[in-house]
Amino acid sequence: MITVFLVDDHSVFRAGVRAELSGVVDVVGEAGTVGEAVEGILATGPDVVLLDVHMPDGGGCAVIRGVRGAGSDAIFLALSVSDAAEDVIAVIREGARGYVTKTISGEELADAVRRVRDGDAVFSPRLAGFVLDAFCAPDAGAGVGVVDAPEADAAVETQRSVPPADPLVDALTRRELEVLRLLARGYTYREIGAELFISVKTVETHASNILRKTQQSNRHALTRWAHSRKLD
Repeated sequence: MITVFLVDDHSVFRAGVRAELSGVVDVVGEAGTVGEAVEGILATGPDVVLLDVHMPDGGGCAVIRGVRGAGSDAIFLALSVSDAAEDVIAVIREGARGYVTKTISGEELADAVRRVRDGDAVFSPRLAGFVLDAFCAPDAGAGVGVVDAPEADAAVETQRSVPPADPLVDALTRRELEVLRLLARGYTYREIGAELFISVKTVETHASNILRKTQQSNRHALTRWAHSRKLD
């Protein structure tokens, strides 16, 4: 059975992944911080590490650097709420073999784990284009898989480039960008809270900060602003 180590700063989410993968893979450990993750991965030697991208103390890229710096060749599969091009590219450049979003089903996640263990590069459909853009060699797509094969063509057709430098966008924190993207997609505060594992009150605070930093007067204007910058 494939051995897996879970890295995510939300214990509730880790418990959910464990439940989804129960009987399919052997979860040999889990961690909620970069330090715990590096120590646990080196101690357990899993086949695959399921890795959150954003954590308070450094995130997925820091975990990969710590593990690789210790001489481990562990296989990393990013599992994140973020579908931002910059996040996908950053973690792949550090050495992750794939990147899937947290909207993935348990069955799809198990399949993605098997495939990266077997040597494939696996991405949620619409994310593959980001990698093709970033590593634009003539054979850039060779060996790159997607979780949902029928949508592979759409992944390339809908690919987006990394947004150009924008001082208003740069003023937003990573968490604020995550909230902004969900707001622009029509999520309610309660739905955003459930998606990001934060309270509704925290979502409201982030939304208020986003409106102030982007100089928008209301959610409708903010949505238009986000669409115009391809931040949705």
